[in-house]
Amino acid sequence: MTGEPMPRVFFYGACPLCAREIAFYRKHDGASDIAWVDVSQTGIAELPDGLSRNDALARFHVQTADGNLVDGAAAFAHLWSALPRFRLVGKVARIPPVLWVLERLYNLFLPLRPYLQRRVACGEKAHCETP
Repeated sequence: MTGEPMPRVFFYGACPLCAREIAFYRKHDGASDIAWVDVSQTGIAELPDGLSRNDALARFHVQTADGNLVDGAAAFAHLWSALPRFRLVGKVARIPPVLWVLERLYNLFLPLRPYLQRRVACGEKAHCETP
């Protein structure tokens, strides 16, 4: 690491879907230069100003290296930009019209997340009852 401030990624580690996605990103080059903060295991004092625990659990957040707090699609764009393998995708995702579309898609995904979480958790068990 160069001593420069690193981005901080706030994720909901108790969510099986979120944990899988973060595990995927953490396997890539550059991941060691990111501070990964599991908000399900973190005290409120470890969250930056302007980020409540409820907000951190409800949406994906990244505190950029310069201290700005971004969420949703913009947070993913910053994460991707910090990882060499995804850097180009991150740059494209930060273009305003692209970011606008990605944010709309993210907002459509959020109501589906609880269902998808249950499906992922069910898939991790040897036996799962159908609802």
